[in-house]
Amino acid sequence: MQFLHELITKEPLLALFVTIALGYLVGKIKVGSFVLGGIAGTLLVGVVIGQFGVDVDGGIKAIFFALFIYAVGFQGGPQFFHALNRRSLNQLASAFVMCFTGLLCVLLAAWAFGLDRGMAAGLAAGGLTQSAIIGTAGDAIARLGLSPELVKTMQTNVAVGYAVCYIFGSLGPILMVSWFLPRVMKWNIRQEAVTLAKQLSGGHAELDPGQFNAARQIATRLYEVAPDGKAAGKTALAIDKQLSDGSVEAVYREGKTIELTAETTILAGDHVAITGTTPVLETAPGYFGREITAPKSLMLVQENREIILTNRALTGRSIGEIHQHVNVEMRHGVFLTAARRMGLDLPLLNRLELKSGDELHLSGSPTDLDRVQAKIGYKITAAAVTDFVFFGVGMLIGMLLGMIEFKIFGIPISIGSGGGCLLSGLFFGWLRSVHPKFAALPDGASTFLRDFGLAVFVGIVGISAGPQALVAIQHYGFTLLFLGAGVTLVPQVITFFFSYYVLRIRNPIEALACVAGGRSANPAFAALLTAAGNATPVVSFTVTYAVANVFLTLWGPIIVGIITKNAS
Repeated sequence: MQFLHELITKEPLLALFVTIALGYLVGKIKVGSFVLGGIAGTLLVGVVIGQFGVDVDGGIKAIFFALFIYAVGFQGGPQFFHALNRRSLNQLASAFVMCFTGLLCVLLAAWAFGLDRGMAAGLAAGGLTQSAIIGTAGDAIARLGLSPELVKTMQTNVAVGYAVCYIFGSLGPILMVSWFLPRVMKWNIRQEAVTLAKQLSGGHAELDPGQFNAARQIATRLYEVAPDGKAAGKTALAIDKQLSDGSVEAVYREGKTIELTAETTILAGDHVAITGTTPVLETAPGYFGREITAPKSLMLVQENREIILTNRALTGRSIGEIHQHVNVEMRHGVFLTAARRMGLDLPLLNRLELKSGDELHLSGSPTDLDRVQAKIGYKITAAAVTDFVFFGVGMLIGMLLGMIEFKIFGIPISIGSGGGCLLSGLFFGWLRSVHPKFAALPDGASTFLRDFGLAVFVGIVGISAGPQALVAIQHYGFTLLFLGAGVTLVPQVITFFFSYYVLRIRNPIEALACVAGGRSANPAFAALLTAAGNATPVVSFTVTYAVANVFLTLWGPIIVGIITKNAS
């Protein structure tokens, strides 16, 4: 034990990486369907390792938190700004009501039970399960001009409040959206999800868990055109129009590939390669002739490509509407196979409205995809290299914004570097979505910055808290636990009924998704997805989640500014 103490004291970074590794290992432990998660696990392990008296440079914590919060803003920017419109107004209002009532609950609890600034911020971070508050509140506390000892004590209290309140803060929303609210409203989540999916798909039946829609599977097959076949004598463009969900990809005549244009006439005896959905290919023999086996020497190159939607003309339009109005020449040979928003799979249904920043997965030949890509947005792999010019400028602007101080009702407020980098990230994420040539930050890079930045930050917070954390837990433990439960549950109940009766968000799946998103509660969303059995909750969740992430993060310095009591 002495050797271990000397080792991590000599090289504190060893303690940091051990904390992260063990924390994420602990975070994987399941109790029923509940998983603690890597961040909470890292904080708890950090507190344990902090008992050895390890001192990690605070500058590392500040840098990685700034990187984390910038990445959060960058990834959420497109959806956040898109939520600021009339169509999403009720969901935007629902998310704000959730965040605001959460703030009021924290402030009332702090005043009623005499919590200091740090403990109140920790109550918010854990009860509202927003880890970023640890950083924004800690940064605000450091700017108060207090003694280093008092600053450290209150920053420790932030971590303690988070650790004590986080478990129920995660569990509470799960119970709310998957059991309590559906029971009160007498909703069957699965049936409601099936009904919503049927509406979005234009009346098609929703499938049960484990089933899939084979009609969306794309394949290529080869047919020999019969003399009496319907395709004989028709142009490739005419065939494409009749097939609708299929297209002529290549024509082989007398063993040779002929040049394929819209005016190419298909003759009896030609071998025609058709790409399309399963129903089209099943009826193709009656249209062309018998299906034949492609020779081994034959190669028809197809590509799967991910494209980010930036074309404003397509934003807000449904998949079915786009398919109906785009001419055959434009969409020839291109098939939409999947769509994602903020990393989540969307239900690929006719009435699903696409938004700027959506990730569209398309299948087709490289030539066809190149033609369509120019009308949709930009290829994800085109942003494989980070634009460090804009990245550096974005971080610089974020830091400068964090230095600005202002007053609300005479109370000095500063959003700090965390809040500044969040706002900067939101702007540059939005800029990237509308102007793909600027501010490239690949998904893999931004996700790494977000996850690793938060892991490092929380690990150092736990290590720094050390022995002080145990004292604070002994003093506030049960009080915080019950206050955290109140902060977790009360805003959800108020917001749900306000959204249902005032904002008129009446669809059960959308209403429950707004609750999970307004709390930025990923575990609750996962539980809702499981109960729904399809992806219908994703659309409402992404809007409210993007908005809640911003407001909840900004509550850190607001709480520190409004609560005036310092730790004794």
